[in-house]
Amino acid sequence: MNTDNADVLDPGDGGDSGDGDARGARAGRVVVIGGGMAGLTAALRLAGAGRSVTLLEADGRVGGKLLAGEIAGAPVDLGAESILARRPEGVELARAAGLGGDLRPPATATASLWSRDALRPMPKGHVMGVPGDPAALAGLLSGEGLAAVERDRALPPAEPADDVAIGAYVAERMGREIVDRLVEPLLGGVYAGDSYRISMRAAVPKLYEAVRRHPTLTDAVRAVQAEAAKAPAGPAFAGIAGGVGRLPAAVAEAVAAAGGEIRTHTPVRGLTRRPGGWEIRTDRELLHADAVVLATPAGAAAKLLAAVSPAAAAELATVEYASMALVTLAFRRADAAGLPDGSGFLVPPVDGRAIKASTFSSRKWGWVDEGAGDLFVLRTSLGRYGEEEYLGRDDADLVAVSLRDLRDAVGLDARPVATEVTRWIGGLPQYPVGHPARVARIRAAVAGLPGLRVCGAAYDGVGIPAVVADGRRAADEILATPTLARSTQSDE
Repeated sequence: MNTDNADVLDPGDGGDSGDGDARGARAGRVVVIGGGMAGLTAALRLAGAGRSVTLLEADGRVGGKLLAGEIAGAPVDLGAESILARRPEGVELARAAGLGGDLRPPATATASLWSRDALRPMPKGHVMGVPGDPAALAGLLSGEGLAAVERDRALPPAEPADDVAIGAYVAERMGREIVDRLVEPLLGGVYAGDSYRISMRAAVPKLYEAVRRHPTLTDAVRAVQAEAAKAPAGPAFAGIAGGVGRLPAAVAEAVAAAGGEIRTHTPVRGLTRRPGGWEIRTDRELLHADAVVLATPAGAAAKLLAAVSPAAAAELATVEYASMALVTLAFRRADAAGLPDGSGFLVPPVDGRAIKASTFSSRKWGWVDEGAGDLFVLRTSLGRYGEEEYLGRDDADLVAVSLRDLRDAVGLDARPVATEVTRWIGGLPQYPVGHPARVARIRAAVAGLPGLRVCGAAYDGVGIPAVVADGRRAADEILATPTLARSTQSDE
C-alpha cells in the first residue's frame, strides 16, 4: 500500500463527536465494516450517492488480498496480480478510481503445465479445464485418459443434482485423469481448493447451467464457449502498472474525495440493533448508523451477527478457508535467460510437488520488466485446502523448496538476488457442494435485519470482479432501504 495515503487511511483517534452523529443522521449515515475490495466498493458507491460513510478496518491498511510491494527496488504485486477483464466490474472500478490509464494486458498469456516431470503446453478450448475438444489434450493425457474423455459422448445424459462437486462430475463423465491433470491445477489457482469438493454451481455457474441443458459434458462446454465468443474481443485479464495492489489505495482516495471517512486500526467489537438504526462498538467508541454493510471474512461476520441473527451467524461459521504463501524471487537477468517462453506454469497436485504454480512476472507484465532493470522477477505459490503443511515452515524453507522445484521444472539453478515471502493465512474461502444454498440462507436471514447487508469473497466469487459486484449490490440494497431513503430525503 502507498504510505502517501496514511493520512486518509488512518485519521488518528477518530473521536466521534455529537455534531458528527447529527450530520450523519441527516445524511443517512452508513458504517461499512471491512476494508477489502467489497467494503471499499460499497463505501465508494454509498459516498457517491451522498450518504455519510465511515469505513472501519481492523488492519493497518485496506485492500485485503491486494497488496503492492517491491523486491530489490522493483515494484511487484505481493497478492492478487490480475483482474478478470472479460467481466466488467473490476476494470470499471479501476477507471472510477483514476487508474484507467494504467490498466495493462499481460505481455503474454501463454502458460504451461508441469506434469509428469515435463513442461507441457496449456491446452486450448476448455472451460476451467473441462475440454470441448478432446484432441487438444494430446500430449497431456495418456492414451487411457484420452479414451476416457472421448467416452463422454457415448454416456447417457446425466443432469447434475441441485449441486455437485465439479471434480466428481467431470471424473464420472471423462475420467479422473483429466481432473487430476488439468481441472485441479486450474481450480487450485483460483480457489486453492480441491476440485472433488468444490461446487460446480458456485465455481463455474455457466458450465453448471449448460450441463443441465445439454446431453453431454462436451456439448455443454462447447455451448459455454460459443456464448463467450459473442463477447467483445479483448484480453481476458488486465493488470495495473505498478501493481493491482495500487487499486485499494486509489479507491480509498476516491471515497475520501466523495466525503467518506476511512479508519484503519479499528476493529469492530460489537454490533447491536437499536430503534431506528445500528450501534457499532469499537475499542474506542460507539458509532451510530442508519445502516451497516458487513464486508468482513465469514468468521468475523459470524461473531458480529451472533446476537442479532443467530441463523446467519451459524451458517457463516461453517465457511472454511484455505491458506497459501507467495514466494517472490529476483534473479540476475542473465541467470534467468534460459527460462522457457510464456508467463509461467501450473502444477497438478497429483504429482506431489511443493509449489502449485510459478509466474514469470517479468515476462507476464511489462511494467515489472521495466521496473526490474537487470533483474528478472518471478514468483511461486504454495498451499491449498487440506495441504497447508508447508505454510508452517520458515521463510528460508519456503524459498528453498521453491528453488528446488524451479530447478526441476525449468532448469533454473541460480541463487536469487532477493526474496520475499508473503503468507495469506485464511485468505481464500472454500465453496464446497451446497455453498450456493448456504449463501441463500445467509442472505435470507440477513434480509430480516433492516438496514444491514453482507458482502465479500465468502459469497458469490473470490475474484476481483465478483467481489466488486457484491460490494455494489450490498450498497445498492442499502440505498433502496426505505428508512434510510426517508431519513435522507426529509433533510434534502
